[in-house]
Amino acid sequence: MPGLSHGAGQSPFPSAFTRIKPMFRTCRFLASALSRCIASAAVAVFCLAGSSAAETALSADSPTIILINPNSNAAATESMTALAQQAAGNRVRILGRTNHNAPPLLTTPEDMVQAATGVVEIGRQAAAEEGVAALIVSAFSDPGLAELRDALPDTVVVGIGEQAFHEAARNGRSFAIVTITPDPALIESFRSKAEELGYGKQFKGVRVTPGDPKKLVEKPDQLDAALAEAVEQAVREDGAEAVIMGGGPLSAPATRIQSRFDVPLVVAVAAAANAALMELSE
Repeated sequence: MPGLSHGAGQSPFPSAFTRIKPMFRTCRFLASALSRCIASAAVAVFCLAGSSAAETALSADSPTIILINPNSNAAATESMTALAQQAAGNRVRILGRTNHNAPPLLTTPEDMVQAATGVVEIGRQAAAEEGVAALIVSAFSDPGLAELRDALPDTVVVGIGEQAFHEAARNGRSFAIVTITPDPALIESFRSKAEELGYGKQFKGVRVTPGDPKKLVEKPDQLDAALAEAVEQAVREDGAEAVIMGGGPLSAPATRIQSRFDVPLVVAVAAAANAALMELSE
């Protein structure tokens, strides 16, 4: 059964709060699925990367990037750090930091404000540590990103949400988003974000997998099949030259199905790690 298609060109929401509000609802079911799959996802990532301390050959003076998880889910921190290290290879060391003063899920405006405060505090402390070269804010809504950039003008600071859009739109290519979340407000927030970043003309819309997303993430084979179908539709019918995988639990499936497509499947954490490395090399 084909997924839902939502094309580009509709008007963005009028306020920043309205644009991020759908992210709170998404976290309620995506984060629970992420928690259930986190151990196996982390193991899979390390297996794919083949990364142990010896295998990646990181030297004692390798620069360090601190990945800040804005929520207090330590398992999520571990998984995202593993994915970022896979993307970085042996060029830098990625260390994760968990915001223990925030809720395990960011589902309300109060949670977001609380998370941003903790992100800034962690970021300030990390930037003062010897060898730390960059910071990654690792939540799709990028809480605390702007504040950290203001506070640390001499430190590279990137956010995974922002970088996913930048990576997808690189070199003027058209892009779409594939997600398992059939929330109209969430879909509109994606469209609005593309417009904000200047990518409105390149944005080809959102493809949503059919069925109950909670059940889908519990069955990897069915999840992979549904995502592959949605990606195929985004490429064939919408003309996308890159596809953002819109959700934390979609990182591992993206790596599993990438080989089926010639277009890149953009994973936000990996995009942020690569962006940080690029800025550090300039």
